[in-house]
Amino acid sequence: MNVSPSPAITAARAGEPVWAAGLMTGTVLDGNIDVALLKSDGVNIDSFGRYTLEPYDAATRDLLERTLEVARGWQFAPEDPAIFAAAEAALTDAQGEAVRRLVLDAGLRLQDIDVVGFHGQSVLHRAPDRRTGAPGRTRQLGDGARMARRLGLPVAYDFRSADVRAGGQGAPLSPIYHIALLRELEAPEGTAILNLGGVANLTWWDGAKRLIAFDTGPANAPLNDFIRSMGLGDMDRDGAFAAAGTVDERRLATLLQHPYLAAPWPKSLDRFDFTRAMAEGLGAEDGAALLTAFTAATIGCALDRLPSRPTRLIACGGGRHNPSLMSEIERRSGTRVMPAESVGWRGDAIEAECFAYLAVRTKRGLPISFPDTTGVAEPMRGGRIALP
Repeated sequence: MNVSPSPAITAARAGEPVWAAGLMTGTVLDGNIDVALLKSDGVNIDSFGRYTLEPYDAATRDLLERTLEVARGWQFAPEDPAIFAAAEAALTDAQGEAVRRLVLDAGLRLQDIDVVGFHGQSVLHRAPDRRTGAPGRTRQLGDGARMARRLGLPVAYDFRSADVRAGGQGAPLSPIYHIALLRELEAPEGTAILNLGGVANLTWWDGAKRLIAFDTGPANAPLNDFIRSMGLGDMDRDGAFAAAGTVDERRLATLLQHPYLAAPWPKSLDRFDFTRAMAEGLGAEDGAALLTAFTAATIGCALDRLPSRPTRLIACGGGRHNPSLMSEIERRSGTRVMPAESVGWRGDAIEAECFAYLAVRTKRGLPISFPDTTGVAEPMRGGRIALP
């Protein structure tokens, strides 16, 4: 079933635009809480408010890094590791205070905010298994009720679980917001949105009834982990290591035989489904070059599978700051790639804006996932609302 996310489908159920705050922390753990204010009716964008990238304190960041490592061994066992509760409380309190500061800094009162969209921290994601029929599993840490009490505001959270219970992938959730951005932009046909976070995902829309989105492969996570493992910082800053290296094309061709890349959409990835081990045995420059080329080539593979190939990609997410990655995507996909800022968007704010938008949709009973984005049978509502 295809879905039209156009205003004609949903406007009758939307009300007056309201201010919402959105929160996002990516799986690459860059140390920031992304917070943004957005005014919307859940269909159209009325106003973009202030946003900030607020750093976690060192103790909370270290706690979250340890939690991700523990989650890899946990693998959805019946009992939660003890560290989950500590991490959930710490990140909930830190993100709640980030919302409070941003709202007040923007000259608003907390009571001016209708709802907070709280994604939480993804610690593990397992896609449904098409071969065995095993359902997917997903886990985000974040206590919506605790945040609602602290802020005195309704909080929308747990956006993915309902979709997964219904047989969906639980990801990506950004496409419906991407469509709102494209409508606002009046983007020409052939424009798609590419998010370069820990994982890369793609949103394609025909401008009318067809919306397709899926995770294309890795983006920043393997490269960041590789550079970190070499003791050379948290990332390949400015793509400098990749630019100085040489891609082993034979090794790249072998990596591109991974079955995920040939699988049909909808499909989704965990942050650790593709790892730094792809560059095992290589030096910093050649390893970075290989991982960068692999991300770029997987995006080219994804474009080949769409009903029509985009003529340009608008890139958001941290990977757009990496000139080596951006140029490799253009070269290996044959498609023009431009950063979100080139069309007037705030590239660092889009994911947080998205969860503000999804919070309004959740509160107003509008769907947030769709058959060709997560694989559910019909457009689905999602998220839970915690009241103060």
